[in-house]
Amino acid sequence: MSSLFARRPAFIGVVHLLPLPGAPRFGGAMETVIRRAVADAVALREGGCHALIVENYGDVPFFPRRVPPETVAALAVCARSVAESARGLPFGVNVLRNDARAALGIAAATGASFVRINVHTGSAATDQGLIDGEACSTLRERARFAPSVTLLCDAHVKHALPIAPESLRDAVADLVRRGLADGVIVTGRATGAAPRAALLEEARAAADGAPLLVGSGLDHENAAELLPLVDGAIVGTALKRDGRTENAVDPERVSRLALVFDEVARRVVNRR
Repeated sequence: MSSLFARRPAFIGVVHLLPLPGAPRFGGAMETVIRRAVADAVALREGGCHALIVENYGDVPFFPRRVPPETVAALAVCARSVAESARGLPFGVNVLRNDARAALGIAAATGASFVRINVHTGSAATDQGLIDGEACSTLRERARFAPSVTLLCDAHVKHALPIAPESLRDAVADLVRRGLADGVIVTGRATGAAPRAALLEEARAAADGAPLLVGSGLDHENAAELLPLVDGAIVGTALKRDGRTENAVDPERVSRLALVFDEVARRVVNRR
């Protein structure tokens, strides 16, 4: 946790992997997937990101819970390649839609320092159907073979609706106090959509000191408003060419946004 948030707000860039073996849109060559992942990782690192996260974004439609062995194997290969390109930056893994066990296994095998879990506590109605959080098994599995890996967990994650009629404040409190999440992620309604500032303030009040991150939609237009409210942001779409999630990372967009992170960090330091 200390290395991930050594600089606040932490700028975490997303490496959206092309479709992996077994996915409907896989192009037939892992070399192409790895080449794109490495190019994006280099652009994110050189542009000023403080950490990276790798996810199997191209594997739509996603499995709701467990992914097959070929996905785990391919993700591990890509994560290792990204780690080498990151040159010491912390990196993490998100196995979509919600395979926390696989994410922990990949982290243990590749040296990743954190994982993202979309549904850690509670239940959510998603485009993959109903997904239940598995905090009870995830925490025990982490203790067994990946004790140093940080759990960053979503509250009211994008592309989903909570089954219970709970407030975001209650969801965050449960994540931290009952689910033992190390950090909390708040998103907008979908990929590329930002959460409202009021929601971030509500989440902060309930986070009990745990780091709070924006998990979607942060861009050059809203960063100056949202970053002072959080400890970091996971940024993907805003860093892509033409602002399209499926495109390659645009180094200029990364550098421009990194300047905003640096300016917010300076203001925070000056207020202390």
